[in-house]
Amino acid sequence: MRKIITLLCCLPLATVAQNFHFSARVGIANYQGDLQEKNITFKQAKLLGSFGAQYDLSEHFTARTYLTLTSLQADDKKGSAGMQRRNLNFASRVFEWELGAQYNILSLNNSWITPYVFAGVGLYNFKPYTRTEDGTKTYLKPLSTEGQGIIPGKKEYKLTQFNIPLGVGATYVITEDIRVGLELGYRKLFTDYLDDVSAEYVDQGVLLAAKGQTAVDLAYRGDEVGAGAYPAAKTPRGGANEKDGFYYMALTVTVRSFIDQYKRIAGLPSYHKDKKVGCPATRF
Repeated sequence: MRKIITLLCCLPLATVAQNFHFSARVGIANYQGDLQEKNITFKQAKLLGSFGAQYDLSEHFTARTYLTLTSLQADDKKGSAGMQRRNLNFASRVFEWELGAQYNILSLNNSWITPYVFAGVGLYNFKPYTRTEDGTKTYLKPLSTEGQGIIPGKKEYKLTQFNIPLGVGATYVITEDIRVGLELGYRKLFTDYLDDVSAEYVDQGVLLAAKGQTAVDLAYRGDEVGAGAYPAAKTPRGGANEKDGFYYMALTVTVRSFIDQYKRIAGLPSYHKDKKVGCPATRF
């Protein structure tokens, strides 16, 4: 009787667990913006890692969430001749929480592999920095390099913002409980300051009075490579018409929750029938 009561109490949890998966991603990510010559390139790419969970809502729809850590960077020295004269650079760690939905085009109950698409909403934090000529790490936002917060009508940008995760991928079933795949993702951002570069140079005297010599030195670094003196106010510094973004390519591993193993231990032969998605060999 005690075993029966225990099974009845655990049954709701186990039914949920049957469709719950732990998931991880490992790959490379790159930034898209004013300091990158090409829109899509893995030159200057950095490592990306994620840990999260998925829940099978049906044979085709999956809810998913991830925590991600990556680094982004770019340097004008690796761009066009005009970019090299500007001579700016940045780097930033990016922390992100993602919540979304995935549509599997094929059912894994009938196929060993399926392509998929996904979309959702994300919350991320970034903190762009550079290094001065003597190698000192210096965060850029407090310097207001384009007059943010010191020029009327030019607001400071926020370091924690929302984004929209989008992407495609493919999943392959190894066993009923283990899946692997490849994923390509993009993050649509709502800022042009991921790299601290957006629009125009601010007046040198105004910037010097408000933020000091370091801000002036890092707002324009062309003088370090002999490209001339600090530009006049309102000279283009970046391209404000297009927002920044970042993208990644990653391998994925998904493992069904260990919680549902109790049904095997309990000797219930129909434990797999509670799964919304199994694999072709276990669904018949």
